[in-house]
Amino acid sequence: MAIIHSLYPSSPNTKVIKDVAAALISGALVIYPTDTVYAIGCLSSSIKTLNRLAKIKGVKAEQAPFSFLFSDLSELSGYVQQFDSSTFRLLKSTLPGPYTFIMPGSKKLPKPFDKRKSIGIRISDDPILKILLPLLPAPLITTSLHDKDKIIDYTTDPEVIFEEWNSIVDIMIETGAGGNLPSTVIDLTQGEPFIVRKGKGSVDFL
Repeated sequence: MAIIHSLYPSSPNTKVIKDVAAALISGALVIYPTDTVYAIGCLSSSIKTLNRLAKIKGVKAEQAPFSFLFSDLSELSGYVQQFDSSTFRLLKSTLPGPYTFIMPGSKKLPKPFDKRKSIGIRISDDPILKILLPLLPAPLITTSLHDKDKIIDYTTDPEVIFEEWNSIVDIMIETGAGGNLPSTVIDLTQGEPFIVRKGKGSVDFL
């Protein structure tokens, strides 16, 4: 059974967050809040846990539509191809925030993602993740938690989430009701930005 930690976003317990970071480094699978919906993820360098997450989603790890969750823009250099100043300005003006950007992947992507031509990148504005991610030696691999109900799509109640997932994951961080709008997905692989999915993030700047 998973461990659940209840944290207050305005004054989170840093010791608990450090313990979660240590667990992630040891291979834990974790549910956590983001600035959009609750998500599930693991350390991108933890191959065994990646395969575990992929199995839950019913896909192979190398083909899974997971995103990389970074702490800040400075971490992108080893994962995406070099980008121009206009792309930098776009990323700088929207991140951290409720956006997923699809970008051309670096030729030195870690396994099992080394054959990918593009990856999704996220930098969340969630206060817990802002403390957690800098404690990790690699970005998280992340994916939104979908509700089994096709109509609801995303579960917002952390108690319901924990009840459903506590036998599957190792840890859950809950900070109250989650959102029900996913991130806005923008494709940057074709030159001009292309909106793949309109979510929480505004696209008025495009």
